[in-house]
Amino acid sequence: MNIDYNKNNGLVPAIIQDASTHNVLMLGYMNDEALKKTLETKQATFFSRTKQRLWTKGEESGNVLSLVDIKLDCDNDTLLIKVKPKGPTCHKGSDTCWNEENTQGFGFLSELETVIESRKHNAQDDTSYVASLFSKGINKIAQKVGEEAVEMVIEAKDSNDELFLNESADLLFHYLILLQAKGFKLNDIVNILKNRKK
Repeated sequence: MNIDYNKNNGLVPAIIQDASTHNVLMLGYMNDEALKKTLETKQATFFSRTKQRLWTKGEESGNVLSLVDIKLDCDNDTLLIKVKPKGPTCHKGSDTCWNEENTQGFGFLSELETVIESRKHNAQDDTSYVASLFSKGINKIAQKVGEEAVEMVIEAKDSNDELFLNESADLLFHYLILLQAKGFKLNDIVNILKNRKK
């Protein structure tokens, strides 16, 4: 890695990202020694500007950041470090230094899960389609998933990509509702798939 340490008095910014969720956890600074120790120990180590020494994240709390990957940006002066965090990253107890909870990074699907969960908990006062499905119970929700799956399979056999994609979206949407009806989330399914990885 040809890192340009000259621009910032021997230090380069290190953006720390959760390798699974892609959430940005924190920003630290590294010098050459900190980078070498990170690569050697596989634990994110920084140069603390306040302590004026090397500092391994979690050395006191145990909330270490295990190294997954390191990339250098196009100007050779900023690192992107992907990690697997153990516990919260921020010293104040939150998952990130921006006080965000670390959700499994499914982007819009995570937002959609939050909306579905809200409609589930407010099903009696909510007039939405999702709330009406929850009020009809698990059998109706499961039946709806079955119907959407059949419709998607039918469209898969034809050549109309737009219809196929729309039916696929319907199936995924109703599957997310079914997961919540059973008390689960997409993250539970992803964890099973990760555990199956050989």
